[in-house]
Amino acid sequence: MKIRNIRGLLAAVASAALLWPLSGHAAGGNAPAALDNATCLNCHAAGKPEIKVEDAEGEDAEGEEVALPAIDPAKVAKGVHAKIDCVACHTDIVDAKEKHEKAPNAVKPDCAACHEKLWDEAKKNNQAAGKERLGIVVENIAAYKESFHARPDADNPDRPKAYCNQCHATHDFAVPVAGTPEREKWRMTIPETCGAACHEDQLDDFTSSVHGKLIEKGDTKGAVCIDCHTTHEIRNSSSEAFKLKNVLACGDCHTEELHSYRDTYHGQVNRLGFVYTAKCADCHGSHGIKAGDDPKSRVHPDNRLKTCQKCHDDKKPGMVKATAGFVTFGPHANTHDFEKYPKMWIAGKFMTALLIGVFAFFWLHSGLWYYREWQERKERKTVPHVRTGELGVNEGKHFVRFAWGWRVAHLCFALVTMTLVLTGTTVMFADSSWAPKIAALLGGPKVMGIIHRVAASLFVGIFMIHFVYVMSRLLRNRKFRWFGPDSLIPNWKDLADCWGMFKWFFGKGPKPNFDRWTYFEKFDYWAVFWGVNIIGWSGLMLAFPHVTASLLPGWVFNVGTLVHGEEAFLAAVFLFTVHFFNNHFRPDKLPPPDVVMFTGTQSLEEFSREHPAHYQRLVESGELEKYLVDAPSRQMHVGSVILGLTLITVGLVLLVLVVTGFFS
Repeated sequence: MKIRNIRGLLAAVASAALLWPLSGHAAGGNAPAALDNATCLNCHAAGKPEIKVEDAEGEDAEGEEVALPAIDPAKVAKGVHAKIDCVACHTDIVDAKEKHEKAPNAVKPDCAACHEKLWDEAKKNNQAAGKERLGIVVENIAAYKESFHARPDADNPDRPKAYCNQCHATHDFAVPVAGTPEREKWRMTIPETCGAACHEDQLDDFTSSVHGKLIEKGDTKGAVCIDCHTTHEIRNSSSEAFKLKNVLACGDCHTEELHSYRDTYHGQVNRLGFVYTAKCADCHGSHGIKAGDDPKSRVHPDNRLKTCQKCHDDKKPGMVKATAGFVTFGPHANTHDFEKYPKMWIAGKFMTALLIGVFAFFWLHSGLWYYREWQERKERKTVPHVRTGELGVNEGKHFVRFAWGWRVAHLCFALVTMTLVLTGTTVMFADSSWAPKIAALLGGPKVMGIIHRVAASLFVGIFMIHFVYVMSRLLRNRKFRWFGPDSLIPNWKDLADCWGMFKWFFGKGPKPNFDRWTYFEKFDYWAVFWGVNIIGWSGLMLAFPHVTASLLPGWVFNVGTLVHGEEAFLAAVFLFTVHFFNNHFRPDKLPPPDVVMFTGTQSLEEFSREHPAHYQRLVESGELEKYLVDAPSRQMHVGSVILGLTLITVGLVLLVLVVTGFFS
C-alpha cells in the first residue's frame, strides 16, 4: 500500500496537479490571481494545510486520495531550478482556483523534454561551452531511456517503471559538486531514496549488510545503490550486460580482489564477455553481503561448500557436484602475500625464476649466435666444400636425417601445439583486445575448452606412442649405448659443446664439432617430457575439479592454474623465438624455412657442416652410403617450403598475440 500511495502521489505530480490552491486562499475571490511563485506557495509551501488529490492512476487507485508534497522555499532557493517559475514547467495551469482549469493543448511537465530542448537551444546559439552540466543531464536522459526504469510498468503499462522525479526532488533538486563533503553526504541518502519508494526488501537486506553498516556509521567507503547499479543507465540485473559491468563495479573499490579474481578461470571467462562462471554476487550475495567471518556469510567456511554447489551441481548441464576440496580454493589468491597464500608465493617465485632463467640463457645464446654467424658471413668465412666424389659418393645424394615417423609426429605436434597455444592463451590473456574476438570466433569458452582438451589428449597420445615406440626399439637393441653419440640423453660432450659455443661466440675458439644430436636439439626434445608432465598433470587436475577436490586440498587449483598457464607461456614463447631461430632464422639458415623436418633429408654439405662429428663417424665406419637417398623431387621440396612458411607464419602470429596479451 505504501509503494502504491507514493507512486500515485508522483503520478499526480507528473500530471501537473501540484498547484491546486485551497478555497479562499486565492487573492481577489473568483478573479484569477497572478501565477507567480509567491501565489503558488500561498498554498503549497511547507507548513500550509495538507492538500490531497484523488489518485486516478493505477488499477486499484480509483477513489483513493494521496497527499501532494509540500514545497520548502529555502530548499528551492538552493536548488538548480530556483530561478524558474512554477508555471514554466506546469504550463497547463492557467488560474489560481482551487480546482485548476487546464489549458486544453498544454503538455504535462516533462523533465526530459525540457532539458533536451534547452540543450538544443544552447548548441544552436553556440552556448554549449558554458553549459557542460546541461550536456551531462542530456546524456543521462539518453541513458535513462535505454534503462530498465524506462520500461513500461508491469502494473500500469502506460507509465514507465520510474520517473525522473521519483529519484530527484524536482523542486529543490541540487546534486552537490563531485568531490565535496556535501556530495558524499548526499550520496549516503541514496539507499533510502531507492528503498523507501520501491525497493523495500532490498533496502532491508542492504541495511544489515557490511555496506549498509558502513553507511549507517557515516563511512563513505560503504557502497550504495548507484555504485553497483549506476545512476541512469540502470540495467535489468539478470541481463548479461549488467552482470559483466557489476564485476567491474565491485572492482572499483576492491581492486586487489578484482585482479586476483581475474587470474582464476571464473574471472578469465568473465573477461572474455561471458557470464556463466561465478561472479562476485554469486559467491558474496548482492544486497545482503556479509563479512567473510560472519557465520551468515555465504563465503564463511561453514557455508562455502554450499555456495560452490549452487553452480557446481550435478543437476546443471555439464557440471559435477562440488566436493570437499572446493572449500579451501582461494578465489582471490595471489603470489605476493606469503602469509595468506604461501603455496602460491612459492610457486610464483619458482615460475618467475624459471622463465627468467630460460629466456635469459637462450635469448643471449641466440643473440650471440646470430652476431657470430653474421660476422663470419661478412668476413666470407665458409666451411670447405665436401668433395663427395672423392669418397665414391654421388654429389646429388641427400642424407636421411629423419624417418617418416619422426616427421609425421613433428607435424602433428606442431599443429596440436599451435591449437593449444591459441585456445589456452585466449583464456589466459582474456584482458587483451584480441582475446574476446578469438573466443567469439571459436564459439565461446565452452567450445574452446572442448577444443583445448581434445588437442591436449592428442598431444599426450602422440607423445605416448612415440615414447613407447622408441623405448621398445632401444630396449631390443643390445648394442645401443645410452650415453653414446646416437643417444638423445645428455652427456658430458653436450656440456663441453655448450661451453665451446660460447667461446666461439666471442672468437675464443673454433665452433664445436656436433655429433648426431646437438645440446640445443636435446633440450628441445626433453622439454616435451617436462611440458607433458607439468602442463599435462596440472591441466588434468583442472579439467576434473570434482575428482581433484575429493583427493587434494583446494589450493592445488590455484597453484595448478598458475603453473599450467606460465609453463605454457614459457613453451609458446620458447618455440616461436628460440626454436624458430635455431632452425629457421640463423644467418646460415636464411632464407627460411629449413625443410629437413618435412622432407626428412638434407644435402651432404649441410649435414657435414652442421653435424661434422656424426659425418666423420659414418665416413670412417663406411656406413655413410646406407643413409644416402636421392634428393627430394621439386614438388616435394616446394610443398615442404609452403608448409614450413605457413607454420612459421602461424607461429609468429601466435607469438604476437601472446606477447601483446602478456603486456596487456
